[in-house]
Amino acid sequence: MLIKDINSIPEFTAGDDTILRVILHPDNEPLPIGYSLAHARVKPGKVSYPHTLKSTEVYYILEGEGQMHIDDESSGVVPGQAVFIPANSSQYIENTGNEDLVFLCIVNPAWRSEDEAVSRPF
Repeated sequence: MLIKDINSIPEFTAGDDTILRVILHPDNEPLPIGYSLAHARVKPGKVSYPHTLKSTEVYYILEGEGQMHIDDESSGVVPGQAVFIPANSSQYIENTGNEDLVFLCIVNPAWRSEDEAVSRPF
């Protein structure tokens, strides 16, 4: 049995400028899974960098409120909502609230750095 406590997982700033904790990844543990699971956080007033993944992704919103952008579409998001992000879509999320925007990221197949392209503003 594998049980992980989110507070014991180190956080870091990801390439898209979100604060991330990798919960499950098949490269980190000998698990028979093809996806990766991460816990993400965006501070109030912050926006993740636009990026694309070769994999599909799902965001599940846990706390806060935001605006999700996928290609030419955008929509408000709140806790309890899941957002499907097709592979090769340009995506970013912005925190429109006064508290942290917290969400889970499920990437299938599992996230790999070579499968992500980030557009950093200058």
